This record gives sequence, structure tokens and C-alpha cells, in this order.
Amino acid sequence: MATAQFVVIMDTSIIGVALPDMQRDLGFTPESLSWVFNAYVVAFGGLLLLGGRLADAFGARKVFVLGWLVLIAGSLMAGAATSIELEIAGRAVQGAGSALIAPAALTLLMMLFGGTAELPKAFAVYGAAAPIGGTAGVFLGGVLTEYASWPWVFYVTIPIAVFVLAFTATVLPRTARKASGSIDIAGASTVTGGLAATVYAIVNAPEVGWLTAPTLGVLAGGLVLLAIFFVIQARSRNPLLRLGLLRTPLLGAANGAQLLLGAAWVSMWFFLNLYLQQVLGATAFAAGAALLPMTGLVVLVMVALAPRLQARFGAKALIVTGLLVLAAGLMWLSLMQPDGNYATDVLPASLLAALGMSLAFVPSLGTAINAAPPVETGVASGLVSTSYQIGSALGLAALTAIVYGISGAEPSAVDLTRGYSAAFIGAAILAFAGAVITATTMSKSAASTPSSGESISA
Repeated sequence: MATAQFVVIMDTSIIGVALPDMQRDLGFTPESLSWVFNAYVVAFGGLLLLGGRLADAFGARKVFVLGWLVLIAGSLMAGAATSIELEIAGRAVQGAGSALIAPAALTLLMMLFGGTAELPKAFAVYGAAAPIGGTAGVFLGGVLTEYASWPWVFYVTIPIAVFVLAFTATVLPRTARKASGSIDIAGASTVTGGLAATVYAIVNAPEVGWLTAPTLGVLAGGLVLLAIFFVIQARSRNPLLRLGLLRTPLLGAANGAQLLLGAAWVSMWFFLNLYLQQVLGATAFAAGAALLPMTGLVVLVMVALAPRLQARFGAKALIVTGLLVLAAGLMWLSLMQPDGNYATDVLPASLLAALGMSLAFVPSLGTAINAAPPVETGVASGLVSTSYQIGSALGLAALTAIVYGISGAEPSAVDLTRGYSAAFIGAAILAFAGAVITATTMSKSAASTPSSGESISA
């Protein structure tokens, strides 16, 4: 299950270094190239709720296996693509596979460890796989692009998928249906279309303008689809997302924390990688290696420290503290200089930010899933994963607009540094907002969120 989390995040980051080669070979324009990333994130974030519902309706292990098979198909399609359309389609299929895998994996984790004292540690191992996957994606992307070719950034997923499938039958429990009734196809279509249109409008706004008809029209269409989704959920006998679930205070607060955490952390990682390569002149391999200390600290804190701190101080205190520490690390990074160096301008600040992320991630994830009734674990898993992924996509899109609005069309190293500094300040504001919202909306009972996997009622 940790490998599932590793691959899902790795597939968002591994393409970064390969994008110039893909642009040359497939004929992407600078504007369309971003959709190699966005097609995956939009399909992933848009289909996560459906993936969670399917896990509840048909059994988490079956959906887990199906997700890996879909991911293999998408990886083959993306690697073998000979046109822009096939490449984007392959990335969307990869995202759909990940949207089946992620909530099913979290549901299986709850089934295996819920009701045991090992649940916080299980969440910690699962959570630590995310930053490892992000760093491994950058590192592997550089190695594979330099020593093989860009299709291998997609093909590398296939042997990992085969490895997981080979062990699934023996190590994961068989699961029965936890929910009955038909699948809400109308709800799945409207929420996916609404999220996709909203992300598309924000991602494209820097190119076409924020107040132009294309941006406002697509954004309005996305919001209308999301409104229709909620109307459908209110009237459906078997909704994709039971609206009463959203009124659970802990669930709402934890999802808000995950959304803003994703927006701040993923943006930091993205722009820090660009600063290392475009300003400090690091190679792709060196930039990936420079992120390894952060990954090591995240793993150490999530596995060895965060569960103990949560048991002593509670989830709310840890989430608020973690987001504040992340904000402090981001503000420190914003002081970077065009002629800076890794040891003084990057390493200490990035480690402080990684510490904050490590403290906030596991308790917010566990609180969101624990807050749902057992029969809706899959939906809650899909919802919290959606919050993190959509937060990542929207935060990155908005901060990208800020960066290139400040740095200009043909930026120098000084211009880029100013833009990246502004992005880190923006990410720090998002993290600080997450801390304030969590402190004011998460109930005091979250301070003792059960680690036994017991459900918390509204």
C-alpha cells in the first residue's frame, strides 16, 4: 500500500526533467506542454471520489487491482505515444488508474490496521511514501532521460505495478462490499467535469488572461457543473458523496488542512527544483540529489516522531504546529539570492519546511478518514486525497501565474529569483492560512483523535 502511494506521487513528478525532450519529439507548444502534467492531475483529482465509492461498493482489493491494470495501460500509452493527443490521453488514463488505487489503498490500510495500536505508524509509513515518491520521480526522471529516453519515465511504472500485483493476492485481505446500490454516474461525471474545467481555467489564465472570456467562461462552466453535482447528491438515493458527511466538523477541518498543505508543499517542491536548476545551475541529477535530505527527514519524522507526538498532544496541535513550521521554512526560502548556494540558501530552510510538512500530513490524513463511518471509509479516502491533489493543482497554477507575472517572458537569473521568492511567500501564506483555519474550525476532540481506527460521529 505504501508502494501505491509512492507510485501515485512519483508519476506526478517524474515527467518534469523529460518535458523538453517530449516537446521536441512530439511537437508540443510551450502552452500545451503543461498538460502532460495537468492531464494526470485533473483525471486523478476528478475521479478520486468515484474511486472511493467503487472501493466501498465492490470491495477495496478488487478496485486496487483494477487501478494498477489501468495504470499499466496508461503508462504503455504515454510511453509509446507518437502525437500530442495520444500523450495527453495516456497521462489521463494514468491519472484514472491512480484515482482507483489511492482510495482503495487507504481503505485497505484501515481494514488491516483499524482497531489496533499500530494504525498511527501505518499512516506514518503510508504518508512518508509520498515525499519519497516525489523526490524519486525527480531523481529517476533525470537519470532515465539522460541515459535512456523520455518514454522510460512512463515505462518504469510497469515493473513496479507488476511487483505489487504479484503480492496482492497473498498479502492483502479479501474485501466484501461495504455499500450497496447503484453507482452515481451522473455525480461522477459532473464532479469530474467541474473540477477539470476549474483547474483548466486557472492553469490557462496566465496565458490568455484572468479576465478574458475564455477564462471566465470555462471557470463559470466548471462552477455550474460543481453546483449541479451537489444538487444531484442531495437528491440521489445512492449519492457519490453523502452531503451529511461534509457536515462532520473533523472531516471538513482535516480536508481543509490537506488542501492548503498540498497547495503549499507541492508548490515549494516544484519551484525549489526550478531554482536549483535554472538559477544555481544544477543538473537534473544534482537537483534530485539535493532534495534527498528533505526526503530523509520526512521519513524519519513521519515514522518515528509524528505518531508519538500525536499520541501525546493530539492531532489538532500537531497539524497547527506543522503548518506554522512549514510557513516559517517557506518564508526563509523566500530570502534566496541569485548568487546563493545550496548549503546556506536552500538546505536549512528546506529542512525546516520538510519538518513542518511531516508533522501536519499524517494527523490531518488520519483525522479525515477516522471521522467517517466505517461504511464510507472509501469515500472519505477519496475525498481527502481529492483535497490534497486539487489543492496541489490550484496552488501551483496560481503561484505559477505570480512567478511569471513578476519574472517576465525572458527572465534573467535575478528575475527568476524574484519570481520564485514571491511564490515561496505565497505558499507560506497558504500554509499559515491552513494553520489558522485548523485552529479555529477543528473541534477540541481532535486533540485526542482515536488512533484505534474508531469512527468519530458528527
